This record gives sequence, structure tokens and C-alpha cells, in this order.
Amino acid sequence: MVGTLKGFDQTINLILDESHERVFSSSQGVEQVVLGLYIVRGDNVAVIGEIDEETDSTLDLGNIRAEPLNSVVH
Repeated sequence: MVGTLKGFDQTINLILDESHERVFSSSQGVEQVVLGLYIVRGDNVAVIGEIDEETDSTLDLGNIRAEPLNSVVH
């Protein structure tokens, strides 16, 4: 999931704006599902990172193939 971090709290609940999910597939390019304003519960968060927008804009997501990530298991 990619978006603009608008807020968070002590339990790592996140508020993301302009968010979208990148769905990876081994048979076709990356599908981007637009989510808009989205709240993510902290217990569903595994990793948070910053994206270099300049580098990200040069990626050809239509040609990237990858196995989907497995679900997070607690």
C-alpha cells in the first residue's frame, strides 16, 4: 500500500491519503487499486518506509512481475 502519511498514533494506526495498493502477479504487470483516504489498523502494519518519488516515478510497473506477498501471520 502506498500513500501520503497524514497521521498515526501510539498503536501505529495510520491515516493515509491518496493511497493505492500495488497488487503483484507473476503473470502480468502490477495492478494499482485506488483506495483514496484510508485508515490502517496498527496490528495490520508490518513495515513502514519512505519512497523516493523521483525513483518511483521512473518504474515501469506494467513490466514488473513478482509473486504476491503472503499474508501477515501473528
